[in-house]
Amino acid sequence: MAASSTRWNLVVSSDLDKSLRQFLAREGRGKKGELSRFVEDAVKKAVFEMTAQEVKERNASVPLEEIEAIIEESLAWARKQQ
Repeated sequence: MAASSTRWNLVVSSDLDKSLRQFLAREGRGKKGELSRFVEDAVKKAVFEMTAQEVKERNASVPLEEIEAIIEESLAWARKQQ
């Protein structure tokens, strides 16, 4: 988990709570803090996927060649920074 934390108060159904805790226990992740780690990982994944989808939609009209050129330019810049 990150060095600094923020406490969230979440409300989920009892069925979901039970299912998730059983899943974590089966995976050997029944220790303190595992529920928080699971939620943080799930939220990170969801935010990443939603962001990637937004970028895809925003760039749908950009020609593939232009996107590839931008990627190559960015990679060349990054390699110079090393």
